[in-house]
Amino acid sequence: MEQKLLAGSTISVAITPLRAIKLPCDAQIEPSEPLGQYAQLQHIIKERLLTAHFQAIIQMHDGQILGYEGLIRGPSNNPLHAPINLFQAAREHGLTVTIEHLCRRVVLEQFKALDLPGKLFLNVSPECLLQSDARLGETLDYIHEIGINPNRVIIELTEYQPTHDYQLLRKAVMHYRNMGFEIAIDDLGEGFSSLRLWSELKPEFVKIDMHFIQGIDRDSIKRQFVRSIQSIATQSGTRVVAEGIETQAELAVIRELGITCGQGYHIAKPHMNPAKTVSAEVTRLLTQGIRNQIKSNHYPSEKPRIRSLMKTPITIHPATINADVENLFLADPTLKLIPVVEHGRPLGVVNRFNMVAHLSRPFQRELYGKKACTVFMDHNSLIVDHNTSLQEVSYLVVEADPDHLLNGILITENERYLGIATGPDLMREITRMQIDAARYANPLTQLPGNVPINQHIDQLIQQQISFVACYCDLDHFKPFNDIYGYQRGDEVIQMTSQLITKHCLSPLDFVGHIGGDDFIILFQDQEWENKCQAILRDFSESIASFYSREDQERGGYLSEDRQGKKVFYPLICLSLGAIQITGQRFDSHHQVAVAASEAKKQAKRIVGNSLFVDRRHR
Repeated sequence: MEQKLLAGSTISVAITPLRAIKLPCDAQIEPSEPLGQYAQLQHIIKERLLTAHFQAIIQMHDGQILGYEGLIRGPSNNPLHAPINLFQAAREHGLTVTIEHLCRRVVLEQFKALDLPGKLFLNVSPECLLQSDARLGETLDYIHEIGINPNRVIIELTEYQPTHDYQLLRKAVMHYRNMGFEIAIDDLGEGFSSLRLWSELKPEFVKIDMHFIQGIDRDSIKRQFVRSIQSIATQSGTRVVAEGIETQAELAVIRELGITCGQGYHIAKPHMNPAKTVSAEVTRLLTQGIRNQIKSNHYPSEKPRIRSLMKTPITIHPATINADVENLFLADPTLKLIPVVEHGRPLGVVNRFNMVAHLSRPFQRELYGKKACTVFMDHNSLIVDHNTSLQEVSYLVVEADPDHLLNGILITENERYLGIATGPDLMREITRMQIDAARYANPLTQLPGNVPINQHIDQLIQQQISFVACYCDLDHFKPFNDIYGYQRGDEVIQMTSQLITKHCLSPLDFVGHIGGDDFIILFQDQEWENKCQAILRDFSESIASFYSREDQERGGYLSEDRQGKKVFYPLICLSLGAIQITGQRFDSHHQVAVAASEAKKQAKRIVGNSLFVDRRHR
């Protein structure tokens, strides 16, 4: 895979005018006599013998190019052609800052010369940012000189040595942000302290190390790692880039996990003159859905954020007098709350009803009319970041002061005012979320319920994707529930749910809980039959522990049937009825449900844990 060369820091070197750059040939060292390594480095610096390559980074939801990462090659036919060798040599001879500075200029110049769309991810090492001779404004001056807007440049921190001075690094990063740059952290999960860097620097982008992406379709641990990173990123407002995507299956899983952006050979290889759009095949797969894969959890999983309720009414300065604030309320009867903001930071809220109630009393208008609005401002207003989930906000309101429901919730980004959310809007959305949760997920197992199950089946049919519908049902469950109690019965259902889910971790599998002791699995994985057999084996081993030792030894128990007669019931068994759907004989989930139910009935006629496959509909 691609090795990166850093493009960082601040030493002055002679700059070749932009018009003098020659593209797209690789530079070569051709001295009259062989040069030592230090002399080669000096020759590279003097003659600017570096070439930039660019690799596309795409948005996963539509396949559009977000930008390009700038990568460097040394002179061809030379050991220093590989970036890792070039920078190792530069470190050994004390030329790291000089080489990084030259890389930065070469990448910026060629990015501009090629007129590439989107953003430029510019590799910089923390080591060079922290150099005592760093002049942080030089990059800004140079990109202005060549005509690139700073908001198109993302400083990508690539860490090859430990970072210790986080306070100084934060100051350097803040300096870049103030100049208009965004920040990215490279190789998350691989570096010396990348997770702490994320926490300390709060970057706009994090790039997951390719180790966790390659083979992710076959490795549940890697999927869980990436899923966790995406969860943290959602909470922190960071966009995730998955590096090293080399196969269609990896691309499918990354898209399935909701990762924002992707990069890798399967999307586009690094090139001196890269394409300005990705291939039609990649775009089709991302926009129309990958043929052999559909999103499994087809029910709401993303937690709504407070920003979804944000409104932006007029704001006032804390020095605004109460008479002027009252006039604002009188001019707009719909205006209930006015945020008080100073230098971009929210201080509190003036509530219409609170102000009117005070000023309507005798002599209050004369007493307070010319005083600052802070007299009637709620000084303890609830202030939250725009990425805070609605559920978290509701907890804060309950634990703090119920008056927040009347005075609203101030919303910020990086502690700067964005807008305000009202209490009624918050309560309305929380209520809707509770209704949706009950509608979409089974409360006992938290698996998708009937609505997402039906939606998923219909989507598979509409896209003519082959799949297997497997109806799962517990035999002899009702008498067990009567003898051992409903709580023990719930534990059996939860065990069954966990066992099925354990064997269906593939993003191509969908597990739903129809209700009671009935489940459904929608397989797209070709190994579905082996998975069914594994489920039956594990269930057979697990179910005995729910019975008394006596019942285990005799293989069942006595209970009364509906006529009051004593009947011997065997241990609970699991019946799986599977139907393979490959053609166009089904138009909706209703028909699939009927066929799967019939297959389940056939399975229940087999003694013990069983699998029946109805192959008539192939």
